[in-house]
Amino acid sequence: QHYLDTYTSTHDYDEYHFDLDDIEHDPYVLISMLSAFHEGEWTLEEVRGTLQTIFDRQYILTENVVVEVRYRTETRTGPDGPYTVRVPYNYYICTVTLKNEDLSHLPIYMMGGEQLSRYSLYMAALGNRPDLFPGSGYVDKYITNPPQPYDVPEQYLSDPDFAALLTEAEKYLGYPYVWGGSSPATSFDCSGFLSYVLNQCGWNVGRLGAQGLYNYCTPVSSPRPGDLVFFRYTYNAPNPDGVTHCGLYVGDGMMLHCGDPVQFTSLNTSYWQSHFYAWGRLP
Repeated sequence: QHYLDTYTSTHDYDEYHFDLDDIEHDPYVLISMLSAFHEGEWTLEEVRGTLQTIFDRQYILTENVVVEVRYRTETRTGPDGPYTVRVPYNYYICTVTLKNEDLSHLPIYMMGGEQLSRYSLYMAALGNRPDLFPGSGYVDKYITNPPQPYDVPEQYLSDPDFAALLTEAEKYLGYPYVWGGSSPATSFDCSGFLSYVLNQCGWNVGRLGAQGLYNYCTPVSSPRPGDLVFFRYTYNAPNPDGVTHCGLYVGDGMMLHCGDPVQFTSLNTSYWQSHFYAWGRLP
């Protein structure tokens, strides 16, 4: 941050453009990653190298300088008096870009299966130290305001397909969100959760992303319990118009999804209403 704050005073370009992501991370994600890498017991000195490795993976800083040939008008004096000329000069335009890859997305790329399983356990327990960072959003999600129970109306369970999906999905209530996770061992992200549940209930979808699950379904306008619900623009995805989140519709404006953690959630909030994209029916 200091390097960026002092950039224009420590460099000598003619024009600057900055495209900077926020410099931030959830501290419980970091402490859970360190504990997974170092098997739960470590000192700061022992993890300095790991911290640097994580930092270098999370933040990508690029500096691109373009040189344009521009012209200025100068007045000169000749035998016949003053005259003007166009004089070329180099004009330097610097664009500084900082990409924050999101710390919570890195474990799936940096860890093996055993480490990822350990990481998901630490995330569920806030690194075993929920007292360290009381301002973290995770404290509210897991400790202060944990997911509330919800009973799906009995009449909806007469559909055996939906009943099977719900029974399987409810096994994982409270599991933490782990980007890229797709099994109980590693925990889940939204599409990994639904892919896993579907595979256990007779569908064979493999491991699909949210867009892939949408493509697998048939769009419908009137949802029923057991349909999937899809959203867009819930995070800064590579394809900004693609599907970025999904859940299992359980009726009465409620879904069961891998939020953070796996939980029942009302669709009748301004957030989900503004990000809603489509309903999909499974084949």
